[in-house]
Amino acid sequence: MAISSDESDRVLVLEPGRSEKNYWGDLWNYRELFFVLAWRDVSVRYKQSALGALWAIMRPVLAMIVFTFIFGRVANLPSVGDVPYPIMVYAGMLPWFLVASVLGDASQSLVANANMISKIYYPRLITPAASSIVSLVDFCISFGVFVILMIVYLFMPSWQIIFLPLFVIYAVAVAFGPAMLLASLNVRYRDFRFVVPFLIQFGLYISPVGFSSSVVPEQWRLLYNLNPAVSVIDGFRWCLLGSEAAIYWPGFALGLSVTVFFLWLGFRSFRKAERSFADYI
Repeated sequence: MAISSDESDRVLVLEPGRSEKNYWGDLWNYRELFFVLAWRDVSVRYKQSALGALWAIMRPVLAMIVFTFIFGRVANLPSVGDVPYPIMVYAGMLPWFLVASVLGDASQSLVANANMISKIYYPRLITPAASSIVSLVDFCISFGVFVILMIVYLFMPSWQIIFLPLFVIYAVAVAFGPAMLLASLNVRYRDFRFVVPFLIQFGLYISPVGFSSSVVPEQWRLLYNLNPAVSVIDGFRWCLLGSEAAIYWPGFALGLSVTVFFLWLGFRSFRKAERSFADYI
């Protein structure tokens, strides 16, 4: 069966197995839907919220204050070189909240769009991908606070800041692999929605957000980087704070390998379960 449109001259052909062969092409053909869903999610986040964009500012700022007091004053852990402790903490908060937001929003996106998924066909991967755009908007707002913080402390970022967009992409990739896996599981087993907040809270405790990863004993540093958020945070600090916040390259390579594995596993699980989403949702 073929359906044509005079306006776009686009033909939709429905035949067994075609979606498997043309999946990436369908993603491109439905790019307008991606932009519509992304814009809708951003509008809902900021228009139908009492705090609006202020929420993207309050979370990292309050967390920075608490972590600076606990790790900088009570535990008396060192900062990175001569970098003020609040700036060091906030440079770790930026990637962590980006990872946590992408993981939380994308993993719940299929259930949140149940009505659309059960009624029309489109590549379902568009749904978690579009929901991740909101997290990037939050990140941009939070980064504006970081700029203000640098002005207050008279701190200049290093030249490595030009590499920051690459680490932003890396942070999204770290979260998106597990998010695809959890999103597909959440459709069939709704109690997985309780797993995500636990993972985010647990991840905050085992990631070097409130302290520098250099305080981890050398014999444990490679094992510590099995958590790919560690390499993301170290990368952000290297970009923003200078070469004193050195990247532990063996650990970075391990974290990158873990990220690639979860991207593969997440996409494979998502595609395997995708055709049954409408039945379970």
